[in-house]
Amino acid sequence: MIDLEKTQNLTDEQVVKLVLEDQDYFLVVINRYKTKLFTFIKRLTNICDEDAEDVLQEVFLKIYLSLNGFDNGLKFSSWAYAITRNQVISNHRKLKARAEGYAVGLDDEAASRLASKIDVEKDMDSLLDKQKISLILNRLDEKYREVLVLKFIEEKDYKEISDIIRKPSGTVGSMINKAKELFRKEAEKQNIKISL
Repeated sequence: MIDLEKTQNLTDEQVVKLVLEDQDYFLVVINRYKTKLFTFIKRLTNICDEDAEDVLQEVFLKIYLSLNGFDNGLKFSSWAYAITRNQVISNHRKLKARAEGYAVGLDDEAASRLASKIDVEKDMDSLLDKQKISLILNRLDEKYREVLVLKFIEEKDYKEISDIIRKPSGTVGSMINKAKELFRKEAEKQNIKISL
């Protein structure tokens, strides 16, 4: 039996080394990432909690089976998010015909954080609630929606986003700027005032 308290101060990379020596330490990875990755899955999709749990279970299985191939040049979190992203895409392909579709799910805090980062007027916060932000995000092309979620909701830096979506940092920056512009235009179409 492992002592989880002894692993609290270890980096993810140190935990990976322990997992490779003793699979019981994978519980540490699960405990560290289950909430973060579940929330990420829900923010990228509009699937029910039960389906999100299924995706998360597949993600952890893929992480575990791929640990030997983990590239120490990446942050473990970026690598885990990339696996999650790929699983969400794979799951989306399987569920494409289902009515619930592929829509962004946001909580109030995430919606407010995204709105404030994209310069939505503060006095419009009550109008720009999570449903309207979700509606705007869902109208964006998937690649732009994804970078907005990663940057402003998941609060990843350009390097991490680059590692997750496997695009150069410069491309990530351009995509984020384009996504913000498209978000603003879509907000205007919805009669939501913004400051440019």
